[in-house]
Amino acid sequence: METAPVPRLRLRVTATAETIIRSGHPWLFADSIREENRAGRLGELAVIFDRNDKFLAIGLFDPESPIRVRLLHTGKPATIDSVWWQGRLKQTLARREGLFDAQTNGYRCVNGESDSWPGLVLDRYDRTFVLKLYTAAWWPRLDEVVGCIRAALDPQRLVLRLSRNIQSPAKEQGHPDDGQLLLGEKPDGPVTFLESGLCFEADVLRGQKTGFFLDQRENRRIVETLARGRDVLNAFSFSGGFSVYAARGGAKSVTDLDLSEHALAGARRNFALNQAAPGVAACRHDCLRADALDWLAAKPVRKFDLIVLDPPSLAKREAERAHAVGAYRRLNADGLRWLAPGGVLVAASCSAHVSTEEFFGAVRQAARESARPFTEWQTTGHAPDHPAAFSEAQYLKAIYLKFT
Repeated sequence: METAPVPRLRLRVTATAETIIRSGHPWLFADSIREENRAGRLGELAVIFDRNDKFLAIGLFDPESPIRVRLLHTGKPATIDSVWWQGRLKQTLARREGLFDAQTNGYRCVNGESDSWPGLVLDRYDRTFVLKLYTAAWWPRLDEVVGCIRAALDPQRLVLRLSRNIQSPAKEQGHPDDGQLLLGEKPDGPVTFLESGLCFEADVLRGQKTGFFLDQRENRRIVETLARGRDVLNAFSFSGGFSVYAARGGAKSVTDLDLSEHALAGARRNFALNQAAPGVAACRHDCLRADALDWLAAKPVRKFDLIVLDPPSLAKREAERAHAVGAYRRLNADGLRWLAPGGVLVAASCSAHVSTEEFFGAVRQAARESARPFTEWQTTGHAPDHPAAFSEAQYLKAIYLKFT
C-alpha cells in the first residue's frame, strides 16, 4: 500500500507578522504563527499565507528555533528547485562583480539574510572557500548547496564551518563537523590570499569567523592612508591586519596588542609574508601579549600617533547592551590617554546589539571628556561585500577622530 504524500507545510501568521514580512524582514518567529496545518520538519519549505489565503512568502522551517522560518522568497509564488538555487547564487555573485581586482582574492561571496541566503555565509580565500552555517535548517539542502557552489565557482576546496549553537546537534545527528572538508583536500595549515595586494593567512579550519576578519578591509585601507610617519598601536590586534596595512602606508612602528599568543604568532607570519613591500620591511613590528582592556587602563608608558581600538563584541545579547555602551566609553577614554598630540583614534565596534548612534555617542563622549580638541574626520559602516539589509544585520561601525 502506497503512503499518501505529505501535504505542503502551510502557515498563517499574525497581522503584525504579515506587515513585517512585507517590509522585507527575513525572519518569522514562532510566536507569530497562528495556524499550522501539520508539524513541520527541520529544513523543509514552509509556505506562508496571508489572512486572505494568498501567498506571502516561503522559507526554511526549524521546529527547534525561536526563528521558526528563515525566509527565502516573498511576493509572487515561486518553485524552489535546483534551477532556482542556481539562479539565486548567480544573482548573489553578480552583486560582487567589479568590487575587486586581481589584487584582492579574499572576500565575502554570500552574506546570509542580506543576500537572501538566511543563516548561510560563503567566504573566498583565493581558491579555498568557506561555507559557514548559522542554522540547522540547511542540513537537508547541504548537498544541493555544495553542488551550486561547485558549478558556479569551481573551488579547489570547500570547508564547512558551523556556528556554536549547531555544532553539538550536528555531531549528535551525524552531520558533517565544524572544519570538515566538503570538497578538495585538507590544507597543511593556514591558506594564503591577497587583499589590496597584501598577502594574509587564514586559518579556515579552526580560526575565528571563517578564518579572517574580511569585513574590516575598507577600514584597513583607510588606516594605511593615515599611518605615514606614525607610531601605531593596534589593540585587540588578532593577526595584525591593520598593522600590515599601516606598515605599508609608511608607519615608523606598529605594535600589536592581544591576549592570544596564537594571534600574535599569526601577526608575525603576516608581516613575514609581506616583506617585499618596502614599507613593511622598513617598519619596526612589536608584539605585546596582554589583556588589552587591562593594559590600556594602566598608566601610559609611551605615546602613539595612531591607535586602532577594534575589540571583540562587548554585547553578545540584548541584556548586555547598556553595560557595553559604558564599556566602549571607558575603553576609548583609556585609549586616548595613550594618544600623542596630533594623533588619530580609530574606534570600531562589531556589536549588533549596540546601535551605531550609541557607539558613536560613547566614543564622542570619551573624546569630549578628555578635554582635548578634536575633529571628527569620518565614520564608516559595512563593506560592500557585507551588505546589511535589515536592522539586526547592522553590526559593524567605525569612527575616526583627529586630535590636536
